Amino acid sequence: MSLNIIYEDNQIIALDKEPGQTVIPGRGVDESTTLVRELEKYTGGKIYVVHRLDRDTSGVILFGKNASVHRELSLQFERRETEKTYLAAVAGVMEGEGEIDKPVYQFGSGRMGVDKRGKSSLTCYKVLKKMCDSSYLEVKPATGRRHQIRVHLYSTGHPVMGDTLYGENRPVGGVSRLMLHAYQISFTLSGVPKRLTAEPDSEWNDILKALG
Repeated sequence: MSLNIIYEDNQIIALDKEPGQTVIPGRGVDESTTLVRELEKYTGGKIYVVHRLDRDTSGVILFGKNASVHRELSLQFERRETEKTYLAAVAGVMEGEGEIDKPVYQFGSGRMGVDKRGKSSLTCYKVLKKMCDSSYLEVKPATGRRHQIRVHLYSTGHPVMGDTLYGENRPVGGVSRLMLHAYQISFTLSGVPKRLTAEPDSEWNDILKALG
């Protein structure tokens, strides 16, 4: 498994995660193949998960190297003091910018969905480009629910291209990968503002060009 390191110091390490890479051990997942275990082999020490990305989502993901920085960063995420920016290609043509303010609920199957029983969830979006039958978005989740961006966009009738879980005729649009990329994350470390960016890879750009 490749580790695409975009930043490292004595407190944190950040990767540009590839689609298909699993962050932490889980049901049906070989623990030795997770990013956490690979990072522990690389650093020779314990690695702490600060936040997560879905298996098929690519882009910036941040890990702590000690318990103290893990607490510091986890509190920032909990208090919504960090800012995460995603890029997404979605089915259908969207206009302008807006907010999706709908509660997200986890059903017994583990599938997430919009439901009044769910936790309050807010996703902000801006259309960067309108394509033939799809749209290219900048997306900023104000909350961090599981599958939030995918569920929220699906609920508006604009599922993420390549999604195999949410949408009709999956993978949505017949696209070979999930077109959701964690582009940038902003946070503070020991009082110093930091911003880490991962540019989309060539495969992403080729798919975007084909959607055109």
